[in-house]
Amino acid sequence: MYFLKSISNNVKSDQLVFNNYSKTKQLIFGALFASIAAVLQAAGGFLPGVGYLISPFSTAPILFISILSLPLGAMTYLLTTLLLLILQPSELIVFPFTTGLIGLGIGAAFTYFKKRLSIIVAGAVLLTLGISSLLYGLQFPVLGPVVSESFSILVISGISLFAFIYNWIWVEIALVFIKRIKLL
Repeated sequence: MYFLKSISNNVKSDQLVFNNYSKTKQLIFGALFASIAAVLQAAGGFLPGVGYLISPFSTAPILFISILSLPLGAMTYLLTTLLLLILQPSELIVFPFTTGLIGLGIGAAFTYFKKRLSIIVAGAVLLTLGISSLLYGLQFPVLGPVVSESFSILVISGISLFAFIYNWIWVEIALVFIKRIKLL
């Protein structure tokens, strides 16, 4: 079955190659990816309308650096959050709970799990928890005025289904990226 296939060994080999880089080179990669993620996330505030179509791509830099090195991914996630404090403070509440969390979660899942389904489910659970904590815990209308702030199983089910499909797309993008890139 498709979901129960093991992921490629390219991920493990790329992690080994990346860990052989000097610490300075690794930190430069982390800083570069953090700045790219911050600019992509801030696009929603700088370019109303089209920027909201660009901001979900801020997951990619966090995801790719987290796949290569989980500690560096966590530092990149924190640095991106701090950069958003300067660039676009309005995005500061959304990034740590949604796009940044999903990148970090899928990157960690690539490190700890081998099956495609477990990687997708781990990211989906984190994204569902992130959206739910924004929606119900902080009372932040992350889904707009359509969804009420009172707890609903139907809304949680819809968020979970969306999170599963969204994570599936990101896992497939990451696998294509890992297959195509060759670390020197």
